Amino acid sequence: MQRLQRQKYYLHKIVLLLVIFTAGKNGVHAQTGINDTLKTYAVVYNGDTMEAKTLYAVDVYTRIANANMAMRAEMTRLRNAIIVTYPYAQRSGLILNEMNTALAGITEKSDRKDYIKSREKELKKEFTDPLSNLSIYQGKVLMKLINRQTGNNCYDIIKEYKGGLTARLYQTVAFFFSSNLKQDYEPGGDDYQMEMILKEVCRTYGFSYAVYRQQM
Repeated sequence: MQRLQRQKYYLHKIVLLLVIFTAGKNGVHAQTGINDTLKTYAVVYNGDTMEAKTLYAVDVYTRIANANMAMRAEMTRLRNAIIVTYPYAQRSGLILNEMNTALAGITEKSDRKDYIKSREKELKKEFTDPLSNLSIYQGKVLMKLINRQTGNNCYDIIKEYKGGLTARLYQTVAFFFSSNLKQDYEPGGDDYQMEMILKEVCRTYGFSYAVYRQQM
């Protein structure tokens, strides 16, 4: 029991760092202001110009009728974990878009360090309690979704904002609960089921969904 509690404690610390310091390259960029322009396609039909859109493909799902109970239970567990953690992954990308914008205008190393520390303190107040309620399994799913959202593996995210020593420390800790901070998100491979369930969850709960494009 004590070992499980220690694993959960360290996992929460890793996930908290990732949510706070996620490099949101794929984050949502909101358009605000009266002068913003939204471009769209149009067609001319019978002399009238009207907006034209290409609809997304429609996926049709059915229950796994012939699957054993263990498989159905695992899919349900994964779906529930995605419902809980995906909003945090989305929030992570938005946070670092904001931070990266601010850091772009800060040239002094000491000033950058002070800014990161101040944001870390602020964001810990927002995230510590909800993330502490995640199970170890949910924490692993969240790390995968953060990788999907940003295109960066979790090891590189921690290394960039907290340094190589901290990243190596948490990589060692992750190893003891059968995880790996350097793992990539593979929607066409090991994470195929997660990607399919994510599509369904976004459609059902109104979360924004973007096709995953791995960063080069």
